[in-house]
Amino acid sequence: MSTGPDAPTGVAVDVLTRNGVSVSGDASAAPIVFGAGYGTSQTMWRLVAPQFADERRVVRFDHVGSGESDVSAYDRGKYDSLRGYAADLLEILRSLDLHDVVFVGHSVSAMIGALAAIEEPSRFSRLIMLGPSPRYLNDEGYVGGFERADVDALLDALEVNHVTWASQMAPALMKNPERPELAAELAESMARTNTQVAQHFARVTFLSDMRRYLGNITTPTLILQSSDDLIAPLEVGEYLHEHIEGSELVVLAAAGHYAHLSDPAEVERQIRRWL
Repeated sequence: MSTGPDAPTGVAVDVLTRNGVSVSGDASAAPIVFGAGYGTSQTMWRLVAPQFADERRVVRFDHVGSGESDVSAYDRGKYDSLRGYAADLLEILRSLDLHDVVFVGHSVSAMIGALAAIEEPSRFSRLIMLGPSPRYLNDEGYVGGFERADVDALLDALEVNHVTWASQMAPALMKNPERPELAAELAESMARTNTQVAQHFARVTFLSDMRRYLGNITTPTLILQSSDDLIAPLEVGEYLHEHIEGSELVVLAAAGHYAHLSDPAEVERQIRRWL
């Protein structure tokens, strides 16, 4: 993947190449698809996803601009909302002819998966959201975790120096200070994302508001909420649970926004329980 200074060009490429799709496990089994959060790649799921290979067709992918994706396919207009990413997800599922999909989405991928499931509900059997948020900004009667000034400062810092921003943010996002290697891995992953994509995707993510779509989710949904998460405080998990009919909320003992790295065994256990 290119991380150089040149801006992405929106070139048309094969869907599976575009998103760096990897497929493993039992090809005849029901699929489980893992989506990564902002600024990270499918490698963040490496401690969880392979555990399902004996009983599921395991699919991982990268959002355009991250990981093994083809950054030349980045189209700023398409990705000016999360709907562009949801369209990519649906194209991946169609390309692989996947049905009865269990979609496991971390952070913003949880909302991307929700949009895709609303668009084609018959293609999904379960949604599992890890550290999701429908809106990051506080609003009247709603706790998102951030004031607009906080988000503006975050975005401004990202515009100044992407790599420095990643190294400064990673410890606060990861928590678990006694395991500094986790924050180091996160910082490296975020720094590898194409700079122009990282800046634009951050703005799209942190200024998004998906609350109005929650009532349209009909796919059975499990919400996995970390006990101490800077990005998605407990109030956000409770809000999602209240507004997604039939959903289940589980508060994990894990701290930080990346429980699939800091406590992969617990995340795996909760996924298995929901299957």
